[in-house]
Amino acid sequence: MTCPRRPRAFARPGNEGAWAARNPARSVWTEVGGIRTHALVMGAGPPLVLVPGLACAHFYFHELQTRLAGHFQVWAYDPPGHGYSRAPAGTFLTLESLADHLAAWLRANGLRGVPLLGHSLGGDVLLHLAARWPGGAGCLVLCAPGSRPGTPGAPGQLLRLVAEGRQVRARFLVRLARSYLHAGPRRAWGLLTHLRQADPREVAPRVRASVMILEGTADDIVRSRALRVMQDHLPRARLVRVPGATHALIDGQAGNVARLVRAFVRQTAASRR
Repeated sequence: MTCPRRPRAFARPGNEGAWAARNPARSVWTEVGGIRTHALVMGAGPPLVLVPGLACAHFYFHELQTRLAGHFQVWAYDPPGHGYSRAPAGTFLTLESLADHLAAWLRANGLRGVPLLGHSLGGDVLLHLAARWPGGAGCLVLCAPGSRPGTPGAPGQLLRLVAEGRQVRARFLVRLARSYLHAGPRRAWGLLTHLRQADPREVAPRVRASVMILEGTADDIVRSRALRVMQDHLPRARLVRVPGATHALIDGQAGNVARLVRAFVRQTAASRR
């Protein structure tokens, strides 16, 4: 069952007042497997779903969502235990469980087969979704997906994130901190530990959807070599480098990412005709 929450208006840069009046954002709640699941929906047009990274939430997609909302109906999904989607402690700490919940949520909202974009761990969730639920995604955009063989442990990843934070906009860091407060340290640490053990090579060969991997050339968290390994194991993937982008490319390079997403979705749709 879905039910709307009180609308909130967000403006697209360059046309704030008129655009916000025509396209108010709204919260949509969906009961999935006993979890009251939240998504912020913005814009009009063909649907597109945004899946956040580790311990993150719809908040930090603000810049990218507003830029995409002029072309798509953009659903910024809160996974169980993230953002406004509450979940019991100790649950949903694996990529597989998150992928299964996302698949059920997509079906419940009539979004099966639409384009999906995942950032960091969200990209790895999408790989598992596409491998476990063929046809669940129209195409995949993986923004700096997180799992890879040989990744440093949780302390090493956290140190890299702190170091990269000096290059990230303060407003984005506030949204990131807000997301982490909602998820809590136990969930963040549990997911980070699981991600350390995940190897995308185990699921990538089973992914039949078209995939675009976005790599930030200034990303200190995800290494270029790891993304090339991932690309090599995906049957229908291409790797696109975003010059100067950090791991937070969904914010600092929101305009470029939106442009790449629009072109990729358009090309994928055209190839199916």
